[in-house]
Amino acid sequence: MNEQFVSLPLTNNTKDSRFEMVVDGTASIIEYKQLAGSLALLHTEVPQALEGKGVAAAIVEKTFNYAKENNLKIIPLCPYVVVYLKKHPEWNTIVHEDYKTKKE
Repeated sequence: MNEQFVSLPLTNNTKDSRFEMVVDGTASIIEYKQLAGSLALLHTEVPQALEGKGVAAAIVEKTFNYAKENNLKIIPLCPYVVVYLKKHPEWNTIVHEDYKTKKE
């Protein structure tokens, strides 16, 4: 994760079922659905002005840390999260068994 994002808090907005991280006064989000023992990640959104700066990667990694700390498995339904997992296979330990990428 880009060092400039490490100290930024991840807020769990349970009312809107999304995690939020404010960068430069603007919120980036990852929408989720809470399931029994799992967190389905549905959509990641970063404002256009922040694209390409590592904000999406930071919010995904912070969300993964939240899941790990709360003993939740990830269900990656968001295309960005799927791509992130392919680039960072070390997180596969928290992916729900039914959603793990099959090794070829």
